[in-house]
Amino acid sequence: MPSTAAFAETAALVGDPARAAMLTALMDGRALTAAELAGTAGITPQTASGHLARLTAAGLLSVAKQGRHRYHRLATPSVARMLEGIMAVAEVAAPRPVRTGPRDAQMRDARTCYDHLAGRLAVALADSMAARGLLELSPDGGAVTPAGESFFESLGIALALPGPRFCRPCLDWSERRPHIAGRLGAALCTRCFDLGWVRRREGGRALLVTPEGRRGFAEVFGVALG
Repeated sequence: MPSTAAFAETAALVGDPARAAMLTALMDGRALTAAELAGTAGITPQTASGHLARLTAAGLLSVAKQGRHRYHRLATPSVARMLEGIMAVAEVAAPRPVRTGPRDAQMRDARTCYDHLAGRLAVALADSMAARGLLELSPDGGAVTPAGESFFESLGIALALPGPRFCRPCLDWSERRPHIAGRLGAALCTRCFDLGWVRRREGGRALLVTPEGRRGFAEVFGVALG
């Protein structure tokens, strides 16, 4: 049971309008930068950084650094449940969406990220594999399950190393949710090219999902592409 002082401190942190707006913007599971959260809260990036530091110190947010950017997300599912409860009582209206990543719809749908797949397609594949118990994913890392080993072998991807098969989640630029990177991500990307499921569009990293790919992703991964 938390102390009355701790309870009041948490309530005060959430109760500030700017901090409430930033927490609400993170409810969809994405990770956002201080500048993006400042925009949704209508405050300067410098002011947002101060608020975010307090929320992080209180354990309401976690921060991940990727490249030059620092991304903020809700620290735990319990934080999201707390916010949902407050919203239900307060009947808070939905926040205006925060636009992330590339504006090009083709880049957002499917692209390469160095040597692996990214965009909506890659995130959908990661979600499907995790939901089916083929991968175990967390913000800190991931592993291929025994069922996953059989699945990848049937797809023509050999996991040659002995012992635990680790994989590396990568925070997707546009979706702000994990896709699969590392050696497994690269192997999966290469296999999709080999099968003719995707091919490169001219002039960039955007990918075209072929009709064969739409069938393959639906049949093998259970991912239906609109």
